[in-house]
Amino acid sequence: MAELSVSRNRRAVPKVDLTAMVDLAFLLITFFMLTTSLSKPVAMDIAKPDDGGVQEPVAASRTMTILLGKNDKIAWYMGEPGKSTPVIESFEHIRASIVANKQKVGSTVKSNVGKSLFVIIKPTAGSSYKNFVDMMDELALADLKAAPAIDDDHILGEEEAFLKRHGL
Repeated sequence: MAELSVSRNRRAVPKVDLTAMVDLAFLLITFFMLTTSLSKPVAMDIAKPDDGGVQEPVAASRTMTILLGKNDKIAWYMGEPGKSTPVIESFEHIRASIVANKQKVGSTVKSNVGKSLFVIIKPTAGSSYKNFVDMMDELALADLKAAPAIDDDHILGEEEAFLKRHGL
């Protein structure tokens, strides 16, 4: 509690005991820590090709392949490898490309609502885990209907040649 003491020169000096306020603060902190729910980890669906299973065919016109290269660079192409020239981009611009391809595929397959852009991510030996996580975040922000496929085992010769030619 508060008390008033008189000093030698007859001036009143107030003195406040803060013990009760400190106790109350710790009680409130404890209460809020115990009653607050912590955020739950959220997992993203990932489809990895199975060598022994039957895979549903996906039209090349709605397939976007993303190659993760060195130095935080990305090469992507639509369709089949070797028939379309890959585009080299950085992580700042890839979301715009994903959204543009999603809209382009959405406008061409209006008759079949279940079909949308299908993304295949191919991390290379030069890419980092951070690049992979950043790409998964970009795909989550692009709000794709189909889960992306991860294929780090089957990088084709045309893709390797393109990456080597451009230093990725």
